[in-house]
Amino acid sequence: MQSKSLISVVFTLLFCLHSIAQENDKESKTDAIKSTDSLSIETQTSPAKSAKLESNYIDPLAPSRAAFYSAVLPGLGQAYNKKYWKIPIVYAALGTGIYFYIDNNNAYNRYRDAYKRRLAGYTDDEFYDKLSTDGLQNAQKQLRRNKEMSLLITIGLYALQIVDANVDAHLMQFNIDDNLSLAPHYNYNEMENCSNLGLTFNFKF
Repeated sequence: MQSKSLISVVFTLLFCLHSIAQENDKESKTDAIKSTDSLSIETQTSPAKSAKLESNYIDPLAPSRAAFYSAVLPGLGQAYNKKYWKIPIVYAALGTGIYFYIDNNNAYNRYRDAYKRRLAGYTDDEFYDKLSTDGLQNAQKQLRRNKEMSLLITIGLYALQIVDANVDAHLMQFNIDDNLSLAPHYNYNEMENCSNLGLTFNFKF
């Protein structure tokens, strides 16, 4: 009788241990599945996170680098910023300034040579029948001012394309996302039978 009761107790203990082992196996499998799912979710979201980090990457040396390139060779900073359509504008502006400088300089040299020949007593210069000696002197002063103005404008255009490359490089790295936005909104107010217009400014930390 005691042996039967002992056997029944042993079987009961074995059954309990077996059920506990099954429960532990189920829990371990569930934990493994959860860990695998979380790993796959992290793997799937990691490219988006990396893309976001790449999109928010700021190179602090980019503006100075673009300005340096434009200083070395006009238009090179615009090419560095991938604003290729600005390169013809840069060279057209600089070319126009250089053209007027050269043209005024050549005209100035012509009037100066004629003025020197007048002072030397010659009457065979190309302006002899058109301008007097005082007229040649006044023409030289005017052309010298035009030449200096053309040079200053050309230098200003050269500096302007450097500033343009620097500003473009700054604006290309300007961060625009959902955390900072300004958007117009429109809605119809049924209670007052009117339309509402406005601006919504969002700033999230």
